Parts: sequence; structure tokens; C-alpha cells
Amino acid sequence: MEIKEGKQPNRLINEKSPYLLQHAHNPVDWYPWGDEAFAKAQSENKPIFLSVGYSTCHWCHVMERESFEDAEVAQLLNDNYIAIKVDREERPDIDALYMSVCQALTGSGGWPLTVLLTPDKKPFYAGTYFPKRQMFGRIGLMDVLGQIHAKWEQDGDALSKLGDELLADLQSLDRKNAQLAGVSGGAAPGEELLHEAFELYRRQFDEEYGGFGNAPKFPSPHNLSFLLAYSQAYQQPEALRMVEKTLDAMYRGGMYDHVGFGFSRYSTDREWLVPHFEKMLYDNALLAIAYLEAFQITGKPLYAEIAEQIFTYVRRDMTSPEGAFYCAEDADSEGVEGKFYVFTREQIEEALGLEDMHSYCHVYGITPEGNFEGANIPNLLQELPEDMAERTGMNPLGLKTRMEEWREKLFAYREQRIHPSKDDKVLTSWNGLMIAALAKGAKALQKPEYAKAAAAAADFIWDNLRRREDGRLLARYRDGESAIPAYVDDYAFLIWGLTELYEATGQAVHLERALQLKDGLLELFIDEEGGGFFFTGRDGEELPIRSKELYDGALPSGNSVAAKQLLKLSVISQDVELKAVAERTAQVLASAAAEYPPGYAMYLQAHLALISGGREWVLSGKPEDPALHGMLAQVQQAYLPDASLIVNWSGIEGETLHRLLPHLADKPAVDGRATAYECRNFACRAPLSSLEAVKELLATGMRQD
Repeated sequence: MEIKEGKQPNRLINEKSPYLLQHAHNPVDWYPWGDEAFAKAQSENKPIFLSVGYSTCHWCHVMERESFEDAEVAQLLNDNYIAIKVDREERPDIDALYMSVCQALTGSGGWPLTVLLTPDKKPFYAGTYFPKRQMFGRIGLMDVLGQIHAKWEQDGDALSKLGDELLADLQSLDRKNAQLAGVSGGAAPGEELLHEAFELYRRQFDEEYGGFGNAPKFPSPHNLSFLLAYSQAYQQPEALRMVEKTLDAMYRGGMYDHVGFGFSRYSTDREWLVPHFEKMLYDNALLAIAYLEAFQITGKPLYAEIAEQIFTYVRRDMTSPEGAFYCAEDADSEGVEGKFYVFTREQIEEALGLEDMHSYCHVYGITPEGNFEGANIPNLLQELPEDMAERTGMNPLGLKTRMEEWREKLFAYREQRIHPSKDDKVLTSWNGLMIAALAKGAKALQKPEYAKAAAAAADFIWDNLRRREDGRLLARYRDGESAIPAYVDDYAFLIWGLTELYEATGQAVHLERALQLKDGLLELFIDEEGGGFFFTGRDGEELPIRSKELYDGALPSGNSVAAKQLLKLSVISQDVELKAVAERTAQVLASAAAEYPPGYAMYLQAHLALISGGREWVLSGKPEDPALHGMLAQVQQAYLPDASLIVNWSGIEGETLHRLLPHLADKPAVDGRATAYECRNFACRAPLSSLEAVKELLATGMRQD
């Protein structure tokens, strides 16, 4: 995190957000979002200049260098506006509200988000990045600030009225969406919505390079997870083929860090070669899940290897000493995008020596002219190593061993460089996703160390990101301070992580916490009238509109994850009322998804699970029984996207679980032997008491009618 020294700090110096601290030495008289700023605007009758971004945002850095560090811009802002900086990752509620304004006014959005408000938070002008002066057809910030100031002085009431109209339009759209949701009791959507989504994905699929649509290409891993689930539910090999081609292409391209592991944010080109180099925790969590699921279905070792490499990166570079996970790493180092990640041939020779340099360049597509601004992004787009080994008669294992030796040397060489800045705040929501990913890794790969890492993060969140007086979840931790009431994403994503962690460990404490958070989710966020969940809690700051996020964008929506996870918890707990909440949430999402199903990939996964009826596996027996652990390993490794897993220990280890789930008394270990129950819609098959029978049932994928 870059802090500029030698300049008088502004109010942001007292904040914890790395993004706000990056602007703490700007000459702009920044305020953090809060009562002080709005009171000042009211008393001086000045409009608000709101700038929203995040610490690893490339164009945020550009706008800062061009404008916010510029004395001329600063004077214009300081004289005529109250300037407020917001970290969108700390305050996604503010970002979501004013981004919807920007999209309504301009037809697009992005960061930095620039919005002009009245002192009572009404927006009347919005855009994204502005250069200081007009260029390339973009109006300059100086022009915007000058023109808006003149208009405010001449007729501020007209701008305030425009703000009222914009908010009224957004509220009207919210009401229309609520009416479309058919909450008064329309028929639940059937399988046709799933088939329509698949057909639209198929039409958008890039047959040559994988992925969907044209550049820029985002990984959107929950799209891939839906297609994997669809491929299995409907025996549709085309869905699986699209996923595999995309997973292979993303890994082979420059979006994957072949030296230090982990994925960058997105590809700027269709071929997946040149990334936007920032690395986000949530992308890597969701991608790890997609690769693990693909491994479970196909058994291809490469997919397991990629997931493990993601975990290596996260545990090495993105984990706090206490075990929580940091947010992101910047695209820029030394003010240059990608500088940390690219190499010239000369640098590779310096790191590897002449002979190995030639071999490395041959394998990883390194050329004298380069593939990115005169340097090279290592990639495997030309050919996979195993194909190269087969074509040239090399020993595949020997080549792989050499490649790892090269990678280690190049990684050590790269470590001497100035690193990109790291956003080291801890977000509850994103930690929930990585907890889920690691727990899935522990199950699919049978590696307990991943469950241990997930549990450390879960314990940190539980101990440090809950309000002591009432257990209310908080959204952000940094530098010893926990703050900001958590959002629906925090509750839903952490429930997901804890439920996966319970399934990975059989430790009832994780399930107990998930059920406790479920109560908080229902109490604080549910929309009793319209169905689904609001983004902010009923105890949160009152903004002009209380939004409800439904769309599954770069992150799945809290509503989609809540629908899927509440359904799962309803099956685990045999709670019919909770299942009704999940179904009603899904109904709200279905109405939104009907217009464009591929935009709701996480909801579609919940919809698939609802159609299947909710399956559960209960494994009962003694903790020390090897037969029980054999059954557990088989179920954990299987691809069961619509199923829940309960480990019904007998004895002292099972006491907490039996208190939480008293119905487990009906599923004992028969004759004291390890016993497996497979159930659907609250009805179970005859119990299975042999590992072979469990394997056979998992292999056939049979479902109870």
C-alpha cells in the first residue's frame, strides 16, 4: 500500500481502508463518508463530489495521479465542493446505490465511480473515469467541476429536483421488479429456465478460445459451476465440454500466473493472453471451486493441480498471521501496470542461465519482441507441456520436473522486485468464499490441511468480526479494528463457508455457527413483503434507497447464495419453514432471471437443487471406525452439488450435533456398524452398511423417485 510522504495529510489519514489511505496525502480536502461531511455541505450549501473506488483499481490510480494529486483540481474541489472518498469494498451499499444511478444516466458503469450529490445525498450527475482535461472524446474533470459549480450557483434547486426524479425512477424500478417477482403466489419456474440458460450460454460460447463473448473476458466461475451441474443433471456433454475448454484456456493464458500461481482479474483480449493484472481473493476462491468441481466430474489431475496452486498462492501471499485472508493485490508496481509479472528474455537468462532460458522461452512462448509492451507474459497458449513432450519425444515427467525447477528459480528472481501493493483488509464476505473453497478442496482432494486453513479463517472471523454485545456480524477488519455492520453477502457467504467446513470436518461447531448466522440473516435482512433479502440490515445506515441485489455479476448475489444455502440448511435441519423461505427467495430471483438467465448463474444452481428436491447423506458411526471414515471419504470426494452431508458421530463427539439436529436419533449406526443413509425430500433409502454399497450408489448416481 503506497502512502505518499512529505505532504500534509487530510482527514483520510485516520481511516483504516488502504484505498482511503492511498489518498490521505492528496491536496484534495477529502472527507470519509459520514455525518461531518454532510453537515458541512448543508451549512455551506455546497454539492458533494463523491469518488468511489478500491485500492487495486488501475484507473483509480490514474485519476488520482492526473487529478487528485493536482493542485489546480484540488483548489476547484476544495473551494466549491465537499469531497468524499468511499472504498467500495467497505461500503458496497453506497457503491451499489450510486452505481445504479451512473448506469441509469450513462448506460454503463465502472470504477472510479464519480457522482455529484446534493447535501442530502440525492445524485444528479454521474460518470466513471474523467481525465483532468478533455481528451479522446471524454469531457475533462475541470470542465465538469466548473460547469456543475456554475449550475449550482445559478439554480441549485433544479439539480436537487433532478436528484429527486432520479431516485423516484430507481424506486419505481424496484417496485416493478417486486411486482414481477410474483410474490403473491405464482407458479414456481420449471426446468425450461435451466434449458434456456444453457442454450444462451451455448450461443455465446467462443469455440476457438473458450469463454463467453468477446474481449474483455471475465472468468465468471459461477457460470462454469452452473454448467457443470447442468451437465450432470441432464447428461449434457456439451455443457461439460464448454467448461473444460474454458478452464483449460484460462489456465494456459497469461491470466494465470505461471510463476507464482493464482489468477488475475480478467483477460483484456479474447485469447486470455494479456490480463488486467490485479488479483482478487473472490476470483481465486470461486475459480478454485470451479476447478475442484471439474476435477470431481472428470478426474483430470490438472484441475486438482490448478486448485492446489491457487491455494498455495492464497496461503503464501494472501493470508494474515492470524489466518484470515486479505482482499487483493494491485495490478501496478512502481506505477506501471504488470511490471512485477513480465519478463524480457535477458531477465529470464539472468534467472535461469542461457541453456534453460532457451528451453523456458520455448515452452512458455517468450519472444525477443515480447507479447506485452516489449516484455513477455509467460503462457502455455501455444502448446501444453505434455503435448510438447509427446511431439518431441521428451519424457513428460522429466519435462514437468524441469518446469518446476525453472518456476522456482524465476519466482525467487521475481521476489527481489518491488511488489504490487496489497490490500490487507479482511472482508467477511470474501473470507466466506475462500473458506468454502478450501473446505471443498479438503473434501475433493482429501487434504485436511485445507480444512485447517479454512477453520483458522473461520475462527478469526468469529472471534474478531462480531459485535461483542449481541453477536451481530461486522463486514471489515484491518489493523486491529473491526467495523461496519455486515451486509447480506457477509452473512450468506459465511454461511456457505461454514456449511462446507462442517462437511469437510464433521465438527459441529461450524454447523452451529452457520445456523446462528441463518437466524441473523432472517432477522436483519428479509423482505417480508416482497420476498428475498435486502442488501443492508434493518439496523444499517439509511440511504435514499434500500437496495436488493439479485444479479450474479463478478460476485454472486447474496440472494442467490442465500437461496442455495438456506435450502441446504433446511435439509440438514429438517426445517420446513426455512425451506419455504429458500423457495420464496428463489421465486424472486426467477422473475429477475427470466429476462436473461445467464446473468443469474448462482441462482440457477439453487434452482437445480430445488428441482432435485434436496438430497442428504447421513453417515453414522463411531469416530474411531475406519469403515465410517472410508464412507466419509467417498461421499466427500463425489460431485454432489445438490446434496448435504451430515456426519453423525456416536458418543461424546456427537452430543453438540444431536442437540442441534435431534431428528438424527432416527438414523443410528445399525448394530454399532458404520451406516450410510441417502435421503431425498425427507424420505430415505434403506441404510447401507458397507463401503462397497456406498461406492455403488455414488457411481450410479441413482435418485429416489
